[in-house]
Amino acid sequence: MRVRRFATACPVSLIGVFALASICPPRALAQSDHSHGVTASEQKGKAGALVKVVRESTERFKNVEAAEAEGYHLLFGCVSGPDFGAMGLHYVNLPKVLDGKIDATDPEIVIYEPIGNGRVKLIGADYLVLADAWNATHGSAPELMGQLFHLFEAPNRFGLPAFYTLHVWAWTDSPTGSFVNWNANVSCDAFTPQ
Repeated sequence: MRVRRFATACPVSLIGVFALASICPPRALAQSDHSHGVTASEQKGKAGALVKVVRESTERFKNVEAAEAEGYHLLFGCVSGPDFGAMGLHYVNLPKVLDGKIDATDPEIVIYEPIGNGRVKLIGADYLVLADAWNATHGSAPELMGQLFHLFEAPNRFGLPAFYTLHVWAWTDSPTGSFVNWNANVSCDAFTPQ
């Protein structure tokens, strides 16, 4: 008797699951659909192209004094997370943050890792735009050379209004990808606030 009830109930349950799956596709499918027919190798090529652009655009900032001379200033100390690694030292150019524009060759933030004795090493760039400014003139989240930005809601640990951000780990490897917020290979251990 129990076997029959299970056998009878099972097809009805599976039909419900398949019906739901066809109405509500999994998030991974929705994200992959965003590629608009772009193959995995084309997407990888775009990712490599963005990393290359960031390297070319930020190479002059290997010396932090060059970044400071161009209006980038350290904010937030060294950003780290207990479970995710770190983001490092964010040298922010505030006028670029506030202009509401995104340009792969002109990042709002350059990122460094402290390496001891007050020295830092360039590790990447961060593109940041305030969500209100972006949403006022755009119908979707920002994207840079095929990479979608991450939304940080407000309130957040930085004390900023809601913002979109895209980290590009162009000068250091990240085990979870070149465009994630947290890099497990970055550490704030050598940071000594002045």
